[in-house]
Amino acid sequence: MTSQTKISTDPQGTARLLRYLAMPIFLGLACLALYLYVSSQKLDSIEQRSLNPSAIIEQTGRLIELAGISTLIVVVLAVTTGILLTRPYTRRVTPFVIGLANIGQAVPSIGLLALFALTWGFGFWPAIVALVAYSFLSILRNTMVGLQQVDRSTIEAARGMGMTKLAVLFRIELPLAVPIILAGIRTALIINVGTATLVTFIGAGGLGEMINNAIRLDRTVVLITASGLTAILALFIDWLASVAEDILRPRGL
Repeated sequence: MTSQTKISTDPQGTARLLRYLAMPIFLGLACLALYLYVSSQKLDSIEQRSLNPSAIIEQTGRLIELAGISTLIVVVLAVTTGILLTRPYTRRVTPFVIGLANIGQAVPSIGLLALFALTWGFGFWPAIVALVAYSFLSILRNTMVGLQQVDRSTIEAARGMGMTKLAVLFRIELPLAVPIILAGIRTALIINVGTATLVTFIGAGGLGEMINNAIRLDRTVVLITASGLTAILALFIDWLASVAEDILRPRGL
């Protein structure tokens, strides 16, 4: 009986393990291929300075910092706003707020960055605010959809049992909406990683600076390296977000 149970459950565990390990293995091979490609090239002094390990680590860290901080801020703001907009007393202002959020994503990312640079200034925090504005809609929309799809009869039953509105929100509505909210957060995180490469144009640094310099100086090796690292980082963060989505998803949903 034990052996039969083990045989029947092993395929599921193996499939889950492969799903978790496939992407890291692929990305590790991609990093190895990129390293072998750079090692096989004869680099001039400009390429050597650009591909210095300390410079790559610094610019990659800045990109992660930009994407991480902006995503954290937008999660707090968008989830809170989404909760408020699904309450009955805010129905009149809901279309107005969603319209503002739509403007942030409708404007091209480079135009949004330029707008914040001209009205606020250059540097780290204008870039953060621009990234927040650009990714705000995805989390806001998913939060509202997740809360609105909760069965109203479940909420009414909880209220009939004596639960307060706040208790219903935190113990029933939000847990049931978590999968959809997490999907929105994952989307926003990937948007911020991709858009963060453009913040170099307003002086915020990141791997976009290496890409821009490689284009200006016509250094193909540096361009391929920086672009490859950006793609690998985006895929790795997407993988981390998918794992977090599985772990944080309430059991039984």
